[in-house]
Amino acid sequence: MNTARPYVICHMAPSIDGKIVATNWASIKSISAEYERTAVTLDGDAWIIGRISMEPYAGKSKVPRRKGKERIPRKDFIADADAQSYAIVIDPAGKLTWRSNAIDDEHVITVLSERVSDDYLAFLQSRSVSYVFGGSASIDLRRVLAKLRTKFGIRRLLLEGGGKINGSFLSAGLIDELSILISPVADGGIATPTLFDARVGKGFARKLRLISVTRLKSDLVWLRYGM
Repeated sequence: MNTARPYVICHMAPSIDGKIVATNWASIKSISAEYERTAVTLDGDAWIIGRISMEPYAGKSKVPRRKGKERIPRKDFIADADAQSYAIVIDPAGKLTWRSNAIDDEHVITVLSERVSDDYLAFLQSRSVSYVFGGSASIDLRRVLAKLRTKFGIRRLLLEGGGKINGSFLSAGLIDELSILISPVADGGIATPTLFDARVGKGFARKLRLISVTRLKSDLVWLRYGM
């Protein structure tokens, strides 16, 4: 195991044709129940998704304008380094307006670029939402993972993002294991997110090593692969 960063498990429940937007799937309740149950068995210290996926959890608040004019240093802000679990979001431009610093008792960490405003940083600090910087304009995932390991002690991270976030981790070679619940659905959608949306055209074609196959309730099949 790489001790410089967390062990990353991509845990997802796509359709048989790799689609991940499940809003019109008839069996979504049973799929979600098995997804959550199997996630617990993976012993993650934290989970990470993208901004759009996190929006329903964040809620909406107003970011007030600061009274002071002094620039806030672009240094990581650690509000809680001893939480039992963490909910992490990649939000480079700082668009999520948090009502709380926790989701079901899981402390929130947001990953930012240095281009975010001082008003937004002051807002996060006032909410006691931890943040780390992933780069000046774009996000360096390897750098972010190293910070999550050293600053928060995160050892096992569940990657549960959309296709672009998952694809970014895939292209960077930062996924150690796949935990895939194949849903008994043939979606057939065109131009909708898939398990990995890394780039247009030819993909990366990472070779996998089968760890286990398990049949679950509701005709789901749980595949685990090493990478």
